[in-house]
Amino acid sequence: MTKHKRPMAVANQISEMLNQVLGINRYPVDVQQLALEYTHQRFPDSPITKIQGERIDGFEGMLKANKSKTKWLIVYNDGNGSEGRQRFTVAHELGHYMVHRELQNEFACLDDEISTGERSKRDIEAEADQFASTLLMPYDDFRRQVNGQPISFDLIGHCADRYGVSLTAAALRWIDIAPERAILIASRDDHMLWAKSNEDAFKSRAYFATRKNVIELPRTALAHSTNAETTVSQQDVRANTWLANEPGYVRAQELVKSAGQYDYKLTLLLLPQAEWRRPTHEDDEAEEDTFDRFTRNGQPLNR
Repeated sequence: MTKHKRPMAVANQISEMLNQVLGINRYPVDVQQLALEYTHQRFPDSPITKIQGERIDGFEGMLKANKSKTKWLIVYNDGNGSEGRQRFTVAHELGHYMVHRELQNEFACLDDEISTGERSKRDIEAEADQFASTLLMPYDDFRRQVNGQPISFDLIGHCADRYGVSLTAAALRWIDIAPERAILIASRDDHMLWAKSNEDAFKSRAYFATRKNVIELPRTALAHSTNAETTVSQQDVRANTWLANEPGYVRAQELVKSAGQYDYKLTLLLLPQAEWRRPTHEDDEAEEDTFDRFTRNGQPLNR
């Protein structure tokens, strides 16, 4: 039986090698060159030999072996208009190669097939996302960029530029290391497209069940159309204007940023650590599945 490879551990091993060879200021990762050279060195009998872009609607990326499984090909959608998205897609397919190639000979990642949605089974798409995010934005370097500074979309934008990824991908990476409860929300036309809570927020039931419900933004939200004329990008609010189960005395910081050409807005909700905790049940559905349905760790489907 093949041992289950941990995607983050595999990506961290490659990152350590890159640090030794190129130094710590080696970003953004040239993931195409890395995929070709690294796999030739490590797996000369079955390397990735070609990476190419094609314009195919609804298609994100593909990893495919030849019949003898001696060569592998990566194809990515080059019609998305975003170099960051393409970089993430190639890293995602490299993740399939590094972690999953013994499971099957072809991985076709379409817009509607990014997440299996089955928590009882190994979710190889989520694992490939973990690999890609870890490879492109290692936690140790990410922390060096943000430690000791108040969070803002300008700071997150600096990280996005450093790693050559989307603002959304960098924001998602930040909430994983946030020192407090944090939720990232993407919205359009005053409704949530998806929402991602970090672990501390989710455990305190600070999340939005967008998979099961159509959720409208609070009218006081900076991202709501009623506030379209405001130039304010950050405000202090009562947490229960967003989350009804938060005590009335809890305050939240709300930051908003337009995602530019992709026609949606990002809202970052920052909440203090919960002094109160409600018990969770083992059969509760994790709302991370909601986010996984719509995104590939920062690569929204409807851009």
